[in-house]
Order: sequence, then structure tokens, then C-alpha cells
Amino acid sequence: MDAAYIRNFSIIAHIDHGKTTLSDRLLHRTGTISDRDMQAQLLDSMDLERERGITIKAHPVTMHYRAKNGETYELNLIDTPGHVDFSYEVSRSLSACEGALLIVDAAQGVEAQTVANVHLAMKQNLTIIPVINKIDLPHADVALARSQLEDILAIPADTAIPASAKEGIGIDEILEAIIERIPPPKPSGAVSLQALCFDSYFDTYKGVVTHIRVFNGEIKPGIQVKLLQTGRSYEVKEVGSFNPKPYERPRLEAGETGYVTANIKTPKEVKMGDTFTDAKHPAPALPGFQEVHPMVFSGIYPINTGDYEHLKTNLAKLQLNDSAFVYQAESSVALGFGFRCGFLGLLHLEIVQERLRRHYGMDIIATYPSVVYRVTLNDGTLKEVDNPTFLPEVTFIRQIEEPTVRTFIICPNEYIGDMMALISEKRGQIEQTETLDARRVMLTSLLPLNEILIDFHDRIKSLTRGYGSMDYEHAGYQVSDMVKLEMLVNGEPVDAFSCIVHREKAEGRGRALAAKLKEVIPRQQFAIAIQGAIGGKIVARETVSAFRKDVTAKCYGGDITRKRKLLEKQKEGKKRMKSIGSVNIPQEAFIEVLKA
Repeated sequence: MDAAYIRNFSIIAHIDHGKTTLSDRLLHRTGTISDRDMQAQLLDSMDLERERGITIKAHPVTMHYRAKNGETYELNLIDTPGHVDFSYEVSRSLSACEGALLIVDAAQGVEAQTVANVHLAMKQNLTIIPVINKIDLPHADVALARSQLEDILAIPADTAIPASAKEGIGIDEILEAIIERIPPPKPSGAVSLQALCFDSYFDTYKGVVTHIRVFNGEIKPGIQVKLLQTGRSYEVKEVGSFNPKPYERPRLEAGETGYVTANIKTPKEVKMGDTFTDAKHPAPALPGFQEVHPMVFSGIYPINTGDYEHLKTNLAKLQLNDSAFVYQAESSVALGFGFRCGFLGLLHLEIVQERLRRHYGMDIIATYPSVVYRVTLNDGTLKEVDNPTFLPEVTFIRQIEEPTVRTFIICPNEYIGDMMALISEKRGQIEQTETLDARRVMLTSLLPLNEILIDFHDRIKSLTRGYGSMDYEHAGYQVSDMVKLEMLVNGEPVDAFSCIVHREKAEGRGRALAAKLKEVIPRQQFAIAIQGAIGGKIVARETVSAFRKDVTAKCYGGDITRKRKLLEKQKEGKKRMKSIGSVNIPQEAFIEVLKA
């Protein structure tokens, strides 16, 4: 199709502002989906996406729309994930577009992720069309949403389109605005083919199916193409587009979006943001490529050790459709054989675990999530550590750096004190406070990543009665006083419970773990000491008391020295037993502590 009649756009919004519902409406209105095939959350193919109302995987779709001027246009919608963990995926999807629909919920107004996504879109120089959604709700405040667009995002309020994706209000206006306001794609002017890979998935019959946007030249079956980051060449087998199911096309030309299958066997060969070009006359790479590195690590172990091979197979299957997920085998004294897995963030970790449990029926246990620390040794070598077991001895360490994130928290005015207290409790520093409107403020702060891993988002929601929202971006590393906290049971260190924590928090963490272990370790014939230690210093202790026979029961009356003699004899026996006895911690105890 002539590039003048093509429009490539994306939809960006905060979670639950109606992005997927609007894309369903656009598909229905353009006749891409018949009434018979229509269902809610059409582009979300996973049951997890449907249940949680989130988009995990990006889905492109091509629509044909006959505009009021009588011309037919090809509209390529590139649906993006909304969560911060997938922000690189979002930036790659946005770089394949010329414009974006920005959805703001009329009842909730501008939220933290709305701000972050608008900044991403502005960085890519996209034309932004604001849409104020959910105007049919009884408590919708369109005037406030318009004023927030101007005050917070500096977008003119008169360009906003009031709509209700659920009721189908304003859909025609949105389609006309896409054609009028979003510019048609322009060729990049390179010497030959240039196509951006913005996503991929694995098909059992076709191998890796790569989603592409053609910037220059054309791509068709039979030609030799080359991936610039890996340097490998392939022969194109099939090209096509989605409506939402894939359909074949003779070629994809400059400005068009679709998919390519070549003889690519594994998703590792296609890196997100890579460039396809002509193998014989290569063109330069498109800008913006980055290697995606996991930020959060966690050990995943089968509860039944016999399921190890089964887990290995299922992790390999998961990795086929999720190239950002990495894993390697590891073993633990406590939990047996398992895998050390790397994730983009917490939501990613949660989704992978949920898919293993649900889709593959696995009984798994995950260890406490940790981040990647940079350790500089005395001789100047830099070592990356994601597992406390591999942390060198204190005497060899010059400094430890931990990853930090810049968080943007939007909350009602009355909760600003609670938010500041929470940020300082998590070792954060507030950089600036902005008043957004009469009711809400935005706090920008710098926090260590490992402090927001577990309960930070839940705490924000509970402190602000559900009105707070948060977004974050990675902000490099900072030097911190981090130490390795080890848990000793009967004097023996247990590697499954060791962790890297800040020195200020080590004592509290040690006490909490010791108290939990005291509940779950069964009593023995001798007293068991549970200790939390940093280096050689004990910072916490609990004692599991011994089973004890009443040896003085047969002494009724008589001299006290007889009783004392028997008690001393028993004490000697207990001491001897303790020196040769070993404590077997049952599997259930590990599971209980790791859950806590």
C-alpha cells in the first residue's frame, strides 16, 4: 500500500484505564473482527492477562478503515504492555510507530505510569492524541482530567477526545483523529532494507515468528536477510500481518507492520530492537538497541525432588516465548537441585511462577528475591553477585554497590506524610515534591531496588486507601554498607537462609528470621541455638528448648543434694549429645520460612 495511506500507532495508559477495551472497540468498528468472534480483552491471549486485566505480551494488529474522505487507510495498532518491568519492550514498540493514543481515565485522572509513558513517547517524537475515557461513569470528572493534561503533561486540553470504550462513544472521532493528526511513515533513506524487530514468539511449526516494522525497502519470501546484532543470515520463508490472527501477504513494504518467519530456531537469535537488513547490501542499524539484562534473581526449586527434569523442560518451554527470562542450574544443601532464574522485575517473576504452577502443574518453591550487587575487590576487580553464597569474604571487599531506582509516587495530599515516612523507612531520599492539582501530589525519590522488592507497592496501596500509584525507572548503582547475614543452626550455617542486607537492617532481619525458625524447627533431645551472624558477630539468637525427662521424679523427700546430683548427671549427658548431635531441618521448615 502507498505509505501516504498507512498510519502506525500505539496505545499508552496506566494499568486499568481502558486500553485493551479501546483496542477491542477499534477492531470491531473497522470490521477487523466480526460480531460472532467478538469477546472482551481480545488481544490478551493468556488467561493470566484476562484475570488481572494487564497486558503482558505486545500484540500488533492491522486494520483497514474507510475514512470520511472516502479513502481506505491501513491502520497498524501496536499494543504494548503497560507495566514498568517491560518498559524496554514498550520503548521498542513505540519506536515502530509515528503516533500514540494516550488514554486517561476520567474518574481517576493522570496516574504515575501515564506520566512515565508520555515521557517515553515524547522521547521518540511521537504525535500524542489524548483520549479521556470512561466518561459514562457517574463520578467521571472530564474537566479535571483536561486540566491535568495541561498542568502535568503540558498537552493542550482542547485536543483531547472524550470517549467511552465500553459504550462505544467517540470511537469514530478517535479513528478520524488518527488519520488527520498522525503523520504517514517516511522512508529512512537507507541504501537497502531496514526493519525493526520489536517482538517475537515461538511457533512449533514455523520456528521463531518475529514482529517487524519496515522502515525502508521491502521484505518478501525468498530473499536473504541479516540480523545486525548477531550477524547471522537467514532466508525469509513467509511474511504477513495480523488481524488479530496471522495471515500471509506477498510482501511488506516501507511503513508497514507485520511478521516474518525465516529458519530461526531459537528466540535467543533474535534480540529485541535488532535490525533486519539485506544480507548482500547491508544498511546501518536502527538506533535505540539495548541488551536486556535481568534485574531481579530468585531460585526456583521443585518441592518434590523427583520433578527436577520436569521443571527443566518446562523452564525451557517458557523461555521460548519469553527471551528476557534467563535461568541456570544450581543446587542448595537445603532444597536440593533447582534453578537460579533472572527476571526483569517483580511482576515478571510473579508471572513466570504463576505460569509454571498453572500451565505446567508444577509444585515449586521460590527463594527470597535478590538483586545484582557490584562488588569491588581490594585488587580492583569488579564482580557481580546475585547470590549471597558467592559473596567474597569481608577482608577481600573494598566496596559494594547496589542498584537503585527513581520512583514517581502520585498520592492524595493528605497521605504525603505517610508516603515520606515509608520512603525514609526504605532508605530512600526524596528528590522533589510536585503539586499536581488541588488534591494530589507527586513525590520523586531515589530508592534501593532491593527495598521495593517485596511489599512496597502493597504498602503504598494500603497507606493511601488504594488511591496511590507508583512507577519507577532504573537509576544506576550507589555505594552502600551491605553485609551478608548468615543464619546458624546449632553452630552450622544454612545457606538457604543467608541474604545480603544493609547493616542497619541486618539485626531486625536476623531477629525476625530466628523467631520464625524457632517456630518451625522440631525440638530435639538437646537445646538448639538459632543465631543470626554478620561475619563473626552474632546479632540475633533464639533457643529451641530440649525434650527433658523428669529425672528427679523418684526422689520424694530426702536431701536436695540427691536431686542436684541427678540433674548434673542429666546435664552432662545433654552436653555430650549436643556435641555429637546434628539437626536435620525438615523440607516443610524451609518452605514455611521462605513463604514468610
